[in-house]
Formats: sequence, structure tokens, C-alpha cells
Amino acid sequence: MDLRFVLLAATTALSLASAVYAQPAARGGPPPQPDWIVTIGAAPVYSPVFQGSEDYGLSVFPDLRVNYKDVFFASVPDGVGYNLINKTINNANWKVGPLVKVRFGREEDTGGSPFLISGETNGLRGMGTVDTAGELGGFAQYSSANTRTRVELRKGFGGHEGVVGEVSLSYVDRVGRLSYSIGPRLSFGSSDFMHTYFGINRQQSVSTGLAQYEADGGVNSWGIGGSAVLPLGNVMALTLFTGFDRIGKQAADSPLIRQRGDQNQFSIGLGFGYRFGWNN
Repeated sequence: MDLRFVLLAATTALSLASAVYAQPAARGGPPPQPDWIVTIGAAPVYSPVFQGSEDYGLSVFPDLRVNYKDVFFASVPDGVGYNLINKTINNANWKVGPLVKVRFGREEDTGGSPFLISGETNGLRGMGTVDTAGELGGFAQYSSANTRTRVELRKGFGGHEGVVGEVSLSYVDRVGRLSYSIGPRLSFGSSDFMHTYFGINRQQSVSTGLAQYEADGGVNSWGIGGSAVLPLGNVMALTLFTGFDRIGKQAADSPLIRQRGDQNQFSIGLGFGYRFGWNN
């Protein structure tokens, strides 16, 4: 399983969860937030074993986050980033800054998730290994009362040398103590990225029996995701998230997907998180 593909469904949900931990049950406004906030949690997710797979499996993803005020963040789903523009400086709506993420590798025997605990596939047999990649770039996010628009663009190194990007739009609201979000998302990649994960070179063609395929750049996937967050007191929360994505044309035309996979991809997960913090 391509970890970023699955976490694209979970990122908005888990970010929303961290924002509602401290929502008070009574009126009077939220209590002052500590400078440092640490969130520890886990999220079982049922999803394709790799991006484009027709086989599904169960993974347990960690949700580990460290935030300093509204400036610095580091987490398993969101990477490591720094807000150059934020409400502590001059604008409460915009967040812009550098970002580093990890894209875990893909094994032909086990798929693309190091957190897979159940499920298997023969879809990658003969495709070989794709190493873990780092991705360095930036993000821009604009938030209003009920919407959040986020754009990311990153350059890969290691497992792939391509350029990747993600665009998402979320509507966020609450009903009583329950917060929810829903919205479309799209991911895209350059030819180097797409060929790494969906192309078939001569050696792979001989090993798999699939025709050679040179993937061009384009839309990686597009779809919709939703989540619901239920606070459990002031420091814990449950998050249900789900999503449906459709593989883009360049990836879907690969014999790997046409003969061994599925263009339609579904995921669902349930996260639990515990939050604590302190001041400098």
C-alpha cells in the first residue's frame, strides 16, 4: 500500500481531531492552549494493499504529533513543517511554509505498508522493490469559518525522483460535540514519479509477463474523503474517516492496474488519540 495514498484520507480527519480535543463542554470559550502539544494515537485502516490494488488488507497506522504553538509541526501523517505565515504573526487564515514527508517503500511480497497486519497480494509479483523516498517541498493552506483549502508540492529523492502534489478542499462543521469534515481531493505526479510506481520496464515485463509501459505525468488519483470526530473529555478523541478514490488515467492504463488491480479504491479507518501539553 502507498502510505501517502491512504494517509491522504486520514490527514484531514486527524488534524480535525487534534483541533477539537480541548473543546469545552460548557460555554465560556476554550481554555488557553499550551505552547507544546503532543498527540499519541493509532488508527486501524482497511484499504488497498498497494495503490491500485484489487486486494485489501488491515493496517494499524500510528498517529504521532508534536506541535509548537501555531508554528512548528511534526507527525507521521503530515510530515515536518514550519508555518512562515500564521496567526501569531499577521494572518489567522493563511499557513504557508516548507514541508518534508516520507513515502514508504513498496515490496512485491507485502505491498506498500510497513504497518500491514492482515492481508496479502500477488499483484506486485515480479515488480521488484521500490525504496522508501523522502519528499521535500512546501504547503499553502487557507482556512475560513467552515472551509479549508490546502495545496502541497514536493520533490522526491531516494525511492523516486519525481515531483508530487496534493490539492484538497474540506468543509468543516460540528453538530453538538461531534465535528465532521467532507470534501474532494486530488493528487498528481510527474512522469518520473508515475513511472516509478506504475511503469513497467523490460526486466519487470520479463518477470511479470505484463507488457512494457512508460507512464507519463498526470493525475495520480482523485476522490472524496470524510471524517467525524468525537471528543472523549478534554484530552482524548475518536475519529472515523473514510474515502473513495479513482486512479488517474496514466496510472490506470498501466497493465499493472488493468490486469492485476482496480481503478476504484476505498478506505475506512477508526483513530484514537490522547493529547497532552506543556508551556515553555
